[in-house]
Amino acid sequence: MHKFVVMKNNELLMYTKYEDIPLDFDHVIEFMPGIPPEPHTEEEHEEIEQWNSKLQRLMEIERARSM
Repeated sequence: MHKFVVMKNNELLMYTKYEDIPLDFDHVIEFMPGIPPEPHTEEEHEEIEQWNSKLQRLMEIERARSM
């Protein structure tokens, strides 16, 4: 199971779906995508490879809001 925690207005908000994370948060607190046990299928590899880009996108949002 995925676990994503962001802070918005000094409140911690937890999500289990990346798509549910609002784009107006203040800080990324926890980014823990669930990785299925090995061996991975090709589809699982494709999903796993996307997580770093998704984290980087959240970090860009955080940096832009802190400026």
